[in-house]
Amino acid sequence: MQNRSTTADPFHRERPPLLIVISGPSGAGKDSVVLRMKERGFPFHFVVTATDRAPRHNEIHGQDYYFYTTAEFERMIAEHELLENAWVYGQHKGIPKAHVREALASGQDVVMRIDVQGAETVKKLLPAAITIFLICESEEELVARLRERRTESTDALQKRLDTAHEEMARIPDFDYVVVNHHDALDAAVDDVVAIMRAEHCRSVPRRIDL
Repeated sequence: MQNRSTTADPFHRERPPLLIVISGPSGAGKDSVVLRMKERGFPFHFVVTATDRAPRHNEIHGQDYYFYTTAEFERMIAEHELLENAWVYGQHKGIPKAHVREALASGQDVVMRIDVQGAETVKKLLPAAITIFLICESEEELVARLRERRTESTDALQKRLDTAHEEMARIPDFDYVVVNHHDALDAAVDDVVAIMRAEHCRSVPRRIDL
């Protein structure tokens, strides 16, 4: 009979914070899911993405994104201050390492919203991260959401659709898929929260070392 370790106390289990990466194509509703999680009062620390694009009319620095000049962003890349960074639709995007460390130190679960390319980079660097691919119920719904934004030209819209097709081919690389149905945002949030609760019930907790 094998000896079992008695060093761990099953009645006093550790609960290290999770690192949740919510990703998916433009228009899937990543921002909406995170915002609704906040509105419903779920405890988590949100890590804001940095970018060098100009803010949209309703976006706030430090809340929606950290907006930097291209020169500032390139300095952060050169000095290895970013956990991941990518060139997406002609813009730099990335996650500052310091922000992630601060978030994990809070003891709360950490959520970040990043593009598919960035999510794959984070997973390679931090295998214990939990990756969730958010998707619409149909391509027609995805097109409708992108058109509702009215922030891009026809050519730019088509480029996003082409990219979405490429990104959806990466679904098998993610841990989970959540469908964000039209007018059913709370159901998508419920699925994300259910994933987080289930992950905290793992016999061997995930640990993030950064």
